[in-house]
Amino acid sequence: MEPELPAFAREIDSTLAVHSQYVLHGNIWDVFLRRTPERAQLMPLRHLLWHVLEGAGYQFLLTYDQVDGLAVYPATDDEAGQRARDAAKQVLGEDVSKAKAPSLERLRQYLTSVTNTAAGRAACLVDHASRLAVDVGRLDAAERDFFLFCAKLSRTALPGAGTEARPNPLYNPIFWLVERELDLPVWFTADNERFRAIGLPRPDLRDREDTAALLARSLPGGEDRDADKHCHEFAEQAEGLTLRDMTGVTWLARDRRLTLSGLPAAVRVYKLGVLDDPWRQSYLRRRIVEGERAVPDKVVGQPHAVTKTLDILKRAALGLSGAQARVSSNRPRGVLFFAGPTGVGKTELAKAVAALVFGNENAFLRFDMSEFSAEHSGDRLIGAPPGYVGYEVGGELTNAVRQQPFRVILFDEIEKAHPRILDKFLQILEDGRLTDGRGATTYFSGCVLIFTSNLGVTVTDPATNARVPNIDQQDPYEVIESKVKAAITDHFTTTLARPELLNRFGDNIVVFDFVSREAAERIFTGQLANILHNVHREQDITVELSPQVRDELCAWCTADLSNGGRGIGTALESLLINPLSRALFDRDLTGGALVRVTAIDRVGPDVHLTLT
Repeated sequence: MEPELPAFAREIDSTLAVHSQYVLHGNIWDVFLRRTPERAQLMPLRHLLWHVLEGAGYQFLLTYDQVDGLAVYPATDDEAGQRARDAAKQVLGEDVSKAKAPSLERLRQYLTSVTNTAAGRAACLVDHASRLAVDVGRLDAAERDFFLFCAKLSRTALPGAGTEARPNPLYNPIFWLVERELDLPVWFTADNERFRAIGLPRPDLRDREDTAALLARSLPGGEDRDADKHCHEFAEQAEGLTLRDMTGVTWLARDRRLTLSGLPAAVRVYKLGVLDDPWRQSYLRRRIVEGERAVPDKVVGQPHAVTKTLDILKRAALGLSGAQARVSSNRPRGVLFFAGPTGVGKTELAKAVAALVFGNENAFLRFDMSEFSAEHSGDRLIGAPPGYVGYEVGGELTNAVRQQPFRVILFDEIEKAHPRILDKFLQILEDGRLTDGRGATTYFSGCVLIFTSNLGVTVTDPATNARVPNIDQQDPYEVIESKVKAAITDHFTTTLARPELLNRFGDNIVVFDFVSREAAERIFTGQLANILHNVHREQDITVELSPQVRDELCAWCTADLSNGGRGIGTALESLLINPLSRALFDRDLTGGALVRVTAIDRVGPDVHLTLT
């Protein structure tokens, strides 16, 4: 039975009679599987190409790159290697292994010799072809002449007589290896039937499973009864990795003395570059349990939102986020969509999540999506594409996650972002990874993503085209939740025409209630305590408010709850902090002083305090 080769290798083999040059792009630096009934074998691309050519009766493969110059493949010291060198010397007229790296002008002569089928059956591989020109959009004279010559050569080259292995006439092909197809001048390959561009894909699950089984033999535990299960898990965890990456993972596992069952940990370290995973620490369960008591004191008056958020965190801590999917390990550890009125604690709860999982609120990264209303502003997140200003800097989002793979990321007011930018979240939510403008892959599998939105609080009145309230403070929470979720669904499915993004959020939409009168008083009490504490800390002055002043101030600050807790803080700043600062500044008190506020008066916009 013939060995099974990758699809692109079979495509090359079957088209040698009709194409004189090939552009191979994409996953060119990987290794590839050659399967036989007895075993599978990993081969570098150069070796695989020679396997195809040798089977078709070719005598040697000439390789070229700008560093090492020319070489003859196979370069072994056995009889096969000697035959290849002899054939190359006959075709090229010299021993190229002793020559210096040729110029582009000299390379043209070698390509002419190789493609001359009358001299022998040969092929040429131009490695790192993406670097032949400094800028494919602005070729200098030598670069232009070289590519023009090669384009003409593709049309003037003729197929040679067949061999016993392949009786039909075949070309002596040139293979160009590039990262991207457009790394070569567009006019070079356009409308040229003698060129064939072939993209080399990333390995699929079958390739990864066969590679996992092959690599498992080098690890302890590769012969146990659960080896097949561990190999399958390794292949699933390696989604997005190349086969060469999988080989690197096993090297890392051997270095850390891990068994086959420890490969998931090795994959995580290989992807994220971090040894310690906070999601696997024993203290996380304790923190979440403590959070059930502490978070309601930070996020006041939102029992439903706090409970659902903690439930999702518990699910994430157990590794069960997206457990209903066949492959869920690469998805973000947690996804939350906070919706509801302004100033009700959405950002505060996001900070509480960061403190619970990662120990501090500094693991909290915030993006104000109103700054991303223009389509091109998405470059700030993942970096500008090649050739644009700022390309070398990278993206704010991808850079931050690579530096700290475990963090809470808040995308505030997501509905204000440009719809094209929202499309970038599809890959993050589904696959847990994102490729930036420089081609580097960033993994979000250790992150908690939180989206906030005011969708559903107001809606557009069809009659007047004006924004009108959709929910009221007197509505029961069940009604608020239903109306807000319905508005979110309508926005993503009808307005944006992106129901697939809504599906990625699933049931992780957390609706916040209005701030109730009771909750407002608790928020006021907490913020007032913060003010008095900060005065004492900064000025060493103790400030006390009489009960009457406190009650009157509370009534003023909580009179309008349309802006929630943020509105209470704004009112305290105007009604207490400003007049208190004025009074303390005028008195020039020394440290250790005690100041009592016995009365507070409002005269228009002015507020005056009576201090004793």
